[in-house]
Amino acid sequence: MRAHEAGALHGEIGTRGPAWLRTPVDVNALVPQLWPRNVARGPGGALTVAGLDVRDLAAEYGTPAYVLDEDDLRGRCREFRAAFPDADIYYAGKAFLCRAVVRMIAEEGLFLDVCTGGELATALSAGMPPARIGFHGNNKSVAELTRAVDAGVGRIIVDSFTEIDRLTELARERRVRPKVLVRVTVGVEAHTHEFIATAHEDQKFGFSLAGGAAAAAAFKILDEDVLELRGLHSHIGSQIFDASGFEVSARRVLALQSQIRDARGVELPELDLGGGFGIAYTTQDDPATPHDLAKRLRKIVDGECAAENLAVPHLSVEPGRAIVGPAVFTLYEVGTVKSVPTGTGGDAADGRAYVSVDGGMSDNIRTALYDASYSATLANRTSTAQPMLARVVGKHCESGDIVVKDEFLPADVQPGDLVAVPGTGAYCRSMASNYNHVPRPPVVAVREGRARLIVRRETEDDLLALDVG
Repeated sequence: MRAHEAGALHGEIGTRGPAWLRTPVDVNALVPQLWPRNVARGPGGALTVAGLDVRDLAAEYGTPAYVLDEDDLRGRCREFRAAFPDADIYYAGKAFLCRAVVRMIAEEGLFLDVCTGGELATALSAGMPPARIGFHGNNKSVAELTRAVDAGVGRIIVDSFTEIDRLTELARERRVRPKVLVRVTVGVEAHTHEFIATAHEDQKFGFSLAGGAAAAAAFKILDEDVLELRGLHSHIGSQIFDASGFEVSARRVLALQSQIRDARGVELPELDLGGGFGIAYTTQDDPATPHDLAKRLRKIVDGECAAENLAVPHLSVEPGRAIVGPAVFTLYEVGTVKSVPTGTGGDAADGRAYVSVDGGMSDNIRTALYDASYSATLANRTSTAQPMLARVVGKHCESGDIVVKDEFLPADVQPGDLVAVPGTGAYCRSMASNYNHVPRPPVVAVREGRARLIVRRETEDDLLALDVG
């Protein structure tokens, strides 16, 4: 949604003439915080990215397609490095991972966080130095742990007593000493969707702080002296704008650090505060800059260490969405447009337009899964038509197949037009599916006027290749 829609849309759509509908809306405007930095409108009104016209990208690569502004992604990597000069920046690969992105973040000096064997395989195949890889996950298999240990992964974030036992046995067999962090569940309620809040007690991740499991895990590792305990880890959730959650989390984790020091005489040298930094999906979102984040987190950690009489540990953070999310938009082609009344009187003036595109929940499940909000714009041209309230929907056999819940698009949008949805770099391609046997879209990286395919489009042959029946 654009800046003009400050009021809540839901619950108002069926009423006649609310103020926000009478407010002038520039349907051709691009709100800078929502789009990759090298996106603009060209002389003919079509969107361009790094100088390339999206109509040309659609003609060459088809739609739907994820379009990555490579210089934007690299620039965000550099901003995090500059903001946290004394910390390790682990790019959270679960947001989006492919070999080209692994190479980009490695070239920009970042570390990499993976959470499955498949992500680890991608990282290793792209040449990421194993020592710069961290391995997350609440249920790492013996095979995954074995591969990580044999590859020389730099650190493993342990998530259960079972995993500690598995890794300890493996370390003894291999005569190695893997570096580990203990993931601590700190009991912080992040202001985000229930399914992406990860630090409250009643969920699957980590060791409970309140119940004493986190301290017990640290003592177990120290007492057995097979694994090298480097520090503690806390991650409170995703798409977070309020720094107060990080403050509470840091205070509680550092109190545990103090407890470990007092009980075992060991000051752990590292502290990972996780990621989850929010980005702008609509004009209602106001994310902090990396510089502001670093300033706040450093102040929190320094203050709590002083209060606990602890040496300040070496920090790590794990931005994923904040790096790749804003650097990508999805390009769709419009297939059908229909007006649907939503008022009780059945008057079309009380309704909205349903703009159906050639993708949907198979390339962006977040709207259906998390009730996420997105923005959209007409991409192949500008328009002087009046704005209309629209819902951008997909082609799948689900009424919940919604890409953008509410957006103003020009009233003359028609089949064959292109629509672009920004902010789709994180968790869209990663969570994409073949629902209704729809092949997943390609990822096209654009830089300095050149485009290259970094993940090709799936084909029907790909779908049938796994069907051995």
